[in-house]
Amino acid sequence: MDRSYPLFLFYFLWREPAISELFINEQIRDKEIRLIGESGEQLGIMSSREALKLAEEAGLDLVKIAPTAKPPVCKIVDYGKYRYELARKEKDAKRKQKVIEVKEIRMSPNIDTNDLNTKVGAARKFLEKGNRVKVTLRFRGREMAHMSTSKHILDDFAQMLSDIAVVEKMPKVEGRSMIMFLTVKR
Repeated sequence: MDRSYPLFLFYFLWREPAISELFINEQIRDKEIRLIGESGEQLGIMSSREALKLAEEAGLDLVKIAPTAKPPVCKIVDYGKYRYELARKEKDAKRKQKVIEVKEIRMSPNIDTNDLNTKVGAARKFLEKGNRVKVTLRFRGREMAHMSTSKHILDDFAQMLSDIAVVEKMPKVEGRSMIMFLTVKR
């Protein structure tokens, strides 16, 4: 019979279950802590037992908000309300951030001028939306022998977009392709 199951259960019940990464009330085992009151005032450095008594008297929770500080900082707050506010702040920060995507434009070294102008127009749209543009010049077969002479295509591409874009990474050969990155001028 396998006896690892009861040991696992014993370990699971024995270890301190921290709700997310915050320690609350009896989970705080530090000897001394810096305490912040419910209205934000500093109450000084005291033992965690004294702080827990103050929190219980106020009918609130003791939450460790800065575990790496010396001594750790704890605050007397309503834990449920505190978690809700943290989640809301995180959600607001995520909503306000702008995700910059990298859009790719692929070309071959024997591209015609009208096709190049079409690709430049597409890149201009991407740049106006605030995205980065990765311009890839792909070489096949015998085109590999003329890589150095095809660099002018990427230079012309960057020149056509010089009014709204700047070259972030200069053209660089990677395997069978030459790659350049463009970003919006600031």
